Amino acid sequence: MQITVFQAALIALFYYLAQSPWLMGMGYWTLYRPLIAGVVVGIILGNPTQGAIIGASINLIYLGFISAGGSLPGDPALAGYVGTALAIGSGIDVNAALALAVPIGLLGGLIWFGRMTLDAIFVHWADRYAEQGNTAGVAFANIVPPQILLFVICFVPAFLAVLYGPPAVKGAIDFLGAKVFHILIVIGGMLPALGIAMNFRSIGKGQTLPFFFLGFLLFVYLKLSIIGIAAFAVVFAFVYMHLHKGGMKSDA
Repeated sequence: MQITVFQAALIALFYYLAQSPWLMGMGYWTLYRPLIAGVVVGIILGNPTQGAIIGASINLIYLGFISAGGSLPGDPALAGYVGTALAIGSGIDVNAALALAVPIGLLGGLIWFGRMTLDAIFVHWADRYAEQGNTAGVAFANIVPPQILLFVICFVPAFLAVLYGPPAVKGAIDFLGAKVFHILIVIGGMLPALGIAMNFRSIGKGQTLPFFFLGFLLFVYLKLSIIGIAAFAVVFAFVYMHLHKGGMKSDA
């Protein structure tokens, strides 16, 4: 499949929006996830079903994804957008797409660290404006240059990878041969197990294990759907966080 310039630009734009603050922070919880990214890419490329399947498969790898502080073990959004586009564009198997998504996600980590490093420059700009009492300058240094940098550092690599990547991937697979392609498929098929194992590790912790059994009991004995269980989980999470922060004590 030939990906047009417009389609590549649109996919790269969504990758930028996934990390930008323009969606009031919702981009990180929606567009940043590989499942959503796969659906978006699938719609743009005219194959939403295949996009959703590939995005959901990539999402399994990142089930245990945590970005604590300034660290980022991998970029799920780049893996979702570029990985899905490369898979659909080159017509490769879903499991082979998973094998491609991992190194793509690691390259996204380089984009993240580059962004964090260069953003430190704008912090000093804001400090200088603050010393001068220039509030407009502080706002400018915190919004305009960082967003221009984010757009350039996200849009350009994603655009080039989506536009020129599929022929390169197809050519590499043709060059490596069927055996190497089969190895990629086998490796890709094993990768979701890593994400599921990391998720089980989090579930198995003392504080979260009771909530796992609570959801299991709601499903088995009350026959609730996943949406119903999720609604109960939101209420329990709110009450838990309120008690955990000593809200009841302070209210008294």
